[in-house]
Amino acid sequence: MNLKSISAIALSVVVFAACNRVSVTDTGLKYQFHDQNSDARKAKIGEVMSLNLVIKNNKDSVLFDSKVQGGGRPQQMMLQAAPFKGSFEDGLMLTAKGDSVTFFVNADTLFAKMNQPMPPTIKKGTDVKYIVKVLDIQTEAEFQKAMELKKGGQLAVDAKIIDDYIAKNGLKTIKTASGLHYIVQKAGVGPAIPKGQIATVLYKGMLLDGKVFDSSEKQGGKPVDFPIGVGAVVPGWDEGVQTMSKGGKTTLIIPSSLAYGEQGSPGVIPANAVLLFDIELVDIKKNVPQQRGPQMPSGR
Repeated sequence: MNLKSISAIALSVVVFAACNRVSVTDTGLKYQFHDQNSDARKAKIGEVMSLNLVIKNNKDSVLFDSKVQGGGRPQQMMLQAAPFKGSFEDGLMLTAKGDSVTFFVNADTLFAKMNQPMPPTIKKGTDVKYIVKVLDIQTEAEFQKAMELKKGGQLAVDAKIIDDYIAKNGLKTIKTASGLHYIVQKAGVGPAIPKGQIATVLYKGMLLDGKVFDSSEKQGGKPVDFPIGVGAVVPGWDEGVQTMSKGGKTTLIIPSSLAYGEQGSPGVIPANAVLLFDIELVDIKKNVPQQRGPQMPSGR
Protein backbone atom coordinates (compact mmCIF):
# COMPACT_ATOMS: atom_id res chain seq x y z
CA MET A 1 0.00 0.00 0.00
CA ASN A 2 1.47 3.35 -1.01
CA LEU A 3 1.55 6.58 1.02
CA LYS A 4 -1.21 8.16 -1.05
CA SER A 5 -3.70 5.35 -0.36
CA ILE A 6 -2.81 5.32 3.35
CA SER A 7 -3.48 9.06 3.52
CA ALA A 8 -6.84 8.63 1.77
CA ILE A 9 -7.89 5.94 4.25
CA ALA A 10 -6.79 8.07 7.19
CA LEU A 11 -8.79 11.03 5.86
CA SER A 12 -11.92 8.95 5.39
CA VAL A 13 -11.66 7.70 8.99
CA VAL A 14 -11.38 11.28 10.26
CA VAL A 15 -14.39 12.39 8.18
CA PHE A 16 -16.46 9.40 9.34
CA ALA A 17 -15.62 10.08 12.98
CA ALA A 18 -16.52 13.77 12.59
CA CYS A 19 -19.89 12.95 11.02
CA ASN A 20 -20.78 10.53 13.85
CA ARG A 21 -19.74 12.75 16.75
CA VAL A 22 -22.55 14.01 19.01
CA SER A 23 -22.53 17.81 19.08
CA VAL A 24 -24.64 20.36 20.94
CA THR A 25 -26.14 23.60 19.61
CA ASP A 26 -26.21 26.88 21.51
CA THR A 27 -29.83 26.09 22.40
CA GLY A 28 -28.89 22.78 24.00
CA LEU A 29 -30.03 20.43 21.23
CA LYS A 30 -27.82 17.38 20.82
CA TYR A 31 -27.33 16.12 17.27
CA GLN A 32 -25.29 13.56 15.36
CA PHE A 33 -24.72 13.76 11.59
CA HIS A 34 -24.36 10.46 9.73
CA ASP A 35 -24.10 12.02 6.26
CA GLN A 36 -23.57 15.74 5.76
CA ASN A 37 -23.57 17.75 2.55
CA SER A 38 -21.41 20.59 3.83
CA ASP A 39 -21.41 22.54 0.54
CA ALA A 40 -25.21 22.68 0.11
CA ARG A 41 -27.33 25.55 1.41
CA LYS A 42 -29.11 25.04 4.74
CA ALA A 43 -32.87 24.96 5.18
CA LYS A 44 -34.59 28.26 5.93
CA ILE A 45 -37.77 29.12 7.78
CA GLY A 46 -40.73 29.08 5.36
CA GLU A 47 -39.22 26.47 3.04
CA VAL A 48 -40.83 23.08 2.47
CA MET A 49 -38.81 20.05 3.52
CA SER A 50 -39.34 16.48 2.36
CA LEU A 51 -38.07 14.00 4.94
CA ASN A 52 -37.89 10.38 5.86
CA LEU A 53 -38.46 10.46 9.61
CA VAL A 54 -38.17 7.86 12.36
CA ILE A 55 -38.87 8.73 16.00
CA LYS A 56 -37.54 6.48 18.78
CA ASN A 57 -37.41 6.47 22.56
CA ASN A 58 -34.25 5.94 24.58
CA LYS A 59 -34.70 2.15 24.29
CA ASP A 60 -34.65 2.41 20.48
CA SER A 61 -38.31 1.40 20.26
CA VAL A 62 -39.87 2.94 17.16
CA LEU A 63 -42.66 5.39 17.99
CA PHE A 64 -43.17 6.62 14.43
CA ASP A 65 -41.80 5.68 11.02
CA SER A 66 -42.84 7.73 7.99
CA LYS A 67 -42.29 4.74 5.72
CA VAL A 68 -44.92 2.82 7.71
CA GLN A 69 -47.42 5.31 9.15
CA GLY A 70 -46.85 7.65 6.22
CA GLY A 71 -47.71 4.99 3.66
CA GLY A 72 -44.17 4.88 2.31
CA ARG A 73 -44.23 8.52 1.25
CA PRO A 74 -41.94 11.26 2.61
CA GLN A 75 -43.11 13.66 5.28
CA GLN A 76 -43.56 17.16 3.92
CA MET A 77 -43.47 20.11 6.28
CA MET A 78 -42.96 23.84 6.09
CA LEU A 79 -40.07 24.74 8.39
CA GLN A 80 -41.32 26.99 11.16
CA ALA A 81 -39.45 28.97 13.80
CA ALA A 82 -38.43 26.71 16.68
CA PRO A 83 -41.28 26.53 19.23
CA PHE A 84 -38.75 26.16 22.07
CA LYS A 85 -35.01 26.02 22.57
CA GLY A 86 -33.60 22.60 21.76
CA SER A 87 -36.56 21.56 19.60
CA PHE A 88 -36.57 19.35 16.52
CA GLU A 89 -37.12 22.44 14.34
CA ASP A 90 -33.97 23.98 15.83
CA GLY A 91 -32.03 21.09 14.36
CA LEU A 92 -33.64 21.14 10.93
CA MET A 93 -32.16 24.57 10.30
CA LEU A 94 -28.72 22.91 10.45
CA THR A 95 -29.52 20.55 7.59
CA ALA A 96 -29.21 20.57 3.81
CA LYS A 97 -30.56 18.34 1.06
CA GLY A 98 -29.01 14.86 1.32
CA ASP A 99 -28.14 15.07 5.02
CA SER A 100 -28.81 12.24 7.47
CA VAL A 101 -28.87 13.20 11.12
CA THR A 102 -30.25 12.22 14.53
CA PHE A 103 -31.57 14.87 16.91
CA PHE A 104 -31.89 14.16 20.63
CA VAL A 105 -34.75 16.21 22.09
CA ASN A 106 -35.19 16.32 25.86
CA ALA A 107 -38.44 14.48 26.60
CA ASP A 108 -39.30 16.49 29.73
CA THR A 109 -39.03 19.79 27.84
CA LEU A 110 -40.80 18.44 24.76
CA PHE A 111 -43.96 17.31 26.56
CA ALA A 112 -43.99 20.28 28.91
CA LYS A 113 -43.92 22.66 25.93
CA MET A 114 -46.60 20.59 24.18
CA ASN A 115 -48.68 20.76 27.38
CA GLN A 116 -49.27 17.02 27.14
CA PRO A 117 -48.69 14.16 29.59
CA MET A 118 -45.68 11.99 28.89
CA PRO A 119 -46.75 8.64 27.39
CA PRO A 120 -45.67 5.41 29.13
CA THR A 121 -43.34 4.57 26.21
CA ILE A 122 -41.13 7.55 27.11
CA LYS A 123 -39.35 7.94 30.46
CA LYS A 124 -38.68 11.19 32.27
CA GLY A 125 -35.12 12.45 31.96
CA THR A 126 -34.51 10.72 28.61
CA ASP A 127 -34.24 11.96 25.04
CA VAL A 128 -36.62 11.40 22.14
CA LYS A 129 -34.61 10.60 19.01
CA TYR A 130 -35.61 12.12 15.65
CA ILE A 131 -33.75 10.29 12.87
CA VAL A 132 -33.97 12.34 9.69
CA LYS A 133 -33.02 11.90 6.04
CA VAL A 134 -33.48 15.18 4.14
CA LEU A 135 -34.72 14.31 0.66
CA ASP A 136 -35.44 17.79 -0.66
CA ILE A 137 -35.72 21.44 0.34
CA GLN A 138 -37.89 23.80 -1.77
CA THR A 139 -39.08 27.35 -1.49
CA GLU A 140 -42.84 27.66 -1.10
CA ALA A 141 -43.11 28.82 -4.73
CA GLU A 142 -41.05 25.85 -5.96
CA PHE A 143 -43.18 23.46 -3.92
CA GLN A 144 -46.47 24.90 -5.22
CA LYS A 145 -45.26 24.72 -8.82
CA ALA A 146 -44.20 21.08 -8.37
CA MET A 147 -47.59 20.24 -6.84
CA GLU A 148 -49.47 21.85 -9.72
CA LEU A 149 -47.42 19.91 -12.27
CA LYS A 150 -47.96 16.69 -10.37
CA LYS A 151 -51.67 17.38 -9.99
CA GLY A 152 -52.02 18.04 -13.71
CA GLY A 153 -50.28 14.81 -14.56
CA GLN A 154 -52.35 12.83 -12.07
CA LEU A 155 -55.58 14.31 -13.42
CA ALA A 156 -54.72 12.85 -16.83
CA VAL A 157 -53.98 9.47 -15.25
CA ASP A 158 -57.22 9.55 -13.27
CA ALA A 159 -59.22 10.56 -16.34
CA LYS A 160 -57.96 7.49 -18.23
CA ILE A 161 -58.75 5.21 -15.26
CA ILE A 162 -62.27 6.65 -14.99
CA ASP A 163 -62.92 6.45 -18.73
CA ASP A 164 -61.83 2.79 -18.76
CA TYR A 165 -64.03 2.03 -15.73
CA ILE A 166 -67.05 3.70 -17.34
CA ALA A 167 -66.54 1.84 -20.63
CA LYS A 168 -65.99 -1.52 -18.91
CA ASN A 169 -69.18 -1.17 -16.87
CA GLY A 170 -71.32 0.43 -19.58
CA LEU A 171 -72.10 3.49 -17.49
CA LYS A 172 -73.57 6.82 -18.56
CA THR A 173 -72.23 9.63 -16.40
CA ILE A 174 -72.34 13.39 -16.18
CA LYS A 175 -68.85 14.92 -16.14
CA THR A 176 -68.00 18.27 -14.56
CA ALA A 177 -65.16 20.63 -15.46
CA SER A 178 -63.13 19.45 -12.46
CA GLY A 179 -63.05 15.83 -13.69
CA LEU A 180 -65.75 14.57 -11.31
CA HIS A 181 -68.28 12.11 -12.79
CA TYR A 182 -71.68 11.40 -11.29
CA ILE A 183 -74.71 9.23 -11.99
CA VAL A 184 -78.17 10.24 -10.78
CA GLN A 185 -79.70 7.04 -9.43
CA LYS A 186 -82.83 8.74 -8.10
CA ALA A 187 -83.85 12.36 -8.60
CA GLY A 188 -84.65 14.32 -5.46
CA VAL A 189 -87.44 16.77 -4.82
CA GLY A 190 -86.99 20.52 -4.88
CA PRO A 191 -83.92 22.65 -5.63
CA ALA A 192 -80.35 21.45 -5.36
CA ILE A 193 -78.79 22.01 -1.96
CA PRO A 194 -77.14 25.46 -1.85
CA LYS A 195 -73.68 26.24 -0.55
CA GLY A 196 -73.65 26.82 3.20
CA GLN A 197 -76.63 24.58 3.95
CA ILE A 198 -76.27 21.41 6.02
CA ALA A 199 -76.45 18.10 4.16
CA THR A 200 -77.70 15.03 6.01
CA VAL A 201 -76.53 11.97 4.09
CA LEU A 202 -76.24 8.22 4.07
CA TYR A 203 -73.18 7.04 2.15
CA LYS A 204 -70.97 4.14 1.08
CA GLY A 205 -67.38 4.67 -0.07
CA MET A 206 -65.67 2.13 -2.32
CA LEU A 207 -62.52 1.56 -4.31
CA LEU A 208 -62.98 0.80 -8.01
CA ASP A 209 -62.69 -2.92 -7.29
CA GLY A 210 -65.81 -2.68 -5.14
CA LYS A 211 -64.09 -2.89 -1.76
CA VAL A 212 -65.99 -0.82 0.81
CA PHE A 213 -63.65 1.29 2.95
CA ASP A 214 -66.26 3.36 4.79
CA SER A 215 -70.03 3.68 5.05
CA SER A 216 -72.89 4.92 7.19
CA GLU A 217 -73.53 1.28 8.06
CA LYS A 218 -70.01 0.96 9.46
CA GLN A 219 -70.62 4.14 11.48
CA GLY A 220 -73.74 2.78 13.18
CA GLY A 221 -76.24 3.21 10.37
CA LYS A 222 -77.00 6.85 11.19
CA PRO A 223 -76.79 9.70 8.66
CA VAL A 224 -74.02 12.27 9.03
CA ASP A 225 -74.34 16.06 8.81
CA PHE A 226 -71.86 18.45 7.20
CA PRO A 227 -71.94 21.97 5.74
CA ILE A 228 -71.79 22.16 1.97
CA GLY A 229 -69.12 24.07 0.06
CA VAL A 230 -66.89 25.08 2.98
CA GLY A 231 -64.23 22.35 2.84
CA ALA A 232 -65.66 20.18 5.62
CA VAL A 233 -65.35 17.16 3.32
CA VAL A 234 -63.18 16.22 0.36
CA PRO A 235 -63.70 18.43 -2.75
CA GLY A 236 -65.41 15.65 -4.72
CA TRP A 237 -68.12 15.42 -2.05
CA ASP A 238 -68.53 19.18 -1.85
CA GLU A 239 -69.07 19.44 -5.59
CA GLY A 240 -71.07 16.26 -6.06
CA VAL A 241 -73.57 16.75 -3.26
CA GLN A 242 -74.33 20.27 -4.55
CA THR A 243 -75.87 18.61 -7.64
CA MET A 244 -78.41 16.79 -5.41
CA SER A 245 -81.88 17.58 -4.05
CA LYS A 246 -83.54 16.23 -0.93
CA GLY A 247 -84.32 12.51 -1.26
CA GLY A 248 -81.96 12.07 -4.20
CA LYS A 249 -79.46 9.25 -4.64
CA THR A 250 -76.27 9.75 -6.64
CA THR A 251 -73.10 7.79 -7.37
CA LEU A 252 -69.94 9.88 -7.47
CA ILE A 253 -66.78 8.81 -9.31
CA ILE A 254 -64.11 11.01 -7.78
CA PRO A 255 -60.60 11.44 -9.21
CA SER A 256 -57.85 11.19 -6.62
CA SER A 257 -57.05 14.91 -6.77
CA LEU A 258 -60.60 15.62 -5.53
CA ALA A 259 -60.38 12.88 -2.89
CA TYR A 260 -57.39 11.86 -0.74
CA GLY A 261 -54.69 12.47 -3.34
CA GLU A 262 -51.14 11.24 -3.09
CA GLN A 263 -51.31 10.72 0.66
CA GLY A 264 -54.34 8.40 0.52
CA SER A 265 -55.22 6.97 3.92
CA PRO A 266 -52.63 4.31 4.91
CA GLY A 267 -54.16 0.88 5.30
CA VAL A 268 -57.54 2.07 4.01
CA ILE A 269 -57.21 4.07 0.78
CA PRO A 270 -54.18 3.69 -1.54
CA ALA A 271 -52.27 6.67 -2.87
CA ASN A 272 -53.83 8.33 -5.95
CA ALA A 273 -56.99 6.22 -5.69
CA VAL A 274 -60.11 6.99 -7.75
CA LEU A 275 -63.09 6.51 -5.42
CA LEU A 276 -66.77 5.63 -5.74
CA PHE A 277 -69.40 7.00 -3.36
CA ASP A 278 -73.08 6.10 -3.24
CA ILE A 279 -74.78 9.02 -1.52
CA GLU A 280 -78.38 9.59 -0.44
CA LEU A 281 -79.30 13.15 0.54
CA VAL A 282 -81.71 12.45 3.38
CA ASP A 283 -82.32 16.03 4.48
CA ILE A 284 -81.24 19.66 4.11
CA LYS A 285 -80.87 21.80 7.23
CA LYS A 286 -80.00 25.38 8.05
CA ASN A 287 -78.78 24.73 11.58
CA VAL A 288 -75.11 24.23 12.51
CA PRO A 289 -74.37 20.47 12.53
CA GLN A 290 -73.18 18.60 15.58
CA GLN A 291 -70.76 16.45 13.57
CA ARG A 292 -68.80 16.68 10.35
CA GLY A 293 -68.97 14.47 7.32
CA PRO A 294 -66.30 11.89 6.53
CA GLN A 295 -63.29 14.18 6.09
CA MET A 296 -61.22 11.03 6.48
CA PRO A 297 -62.53 7.46 6.31
CA SER A 298 -62.79 5.37 9.44
CA GLY A 299 -60.07 2.83 10.15
CA ARG A 300 -57.23 5.14 9.14
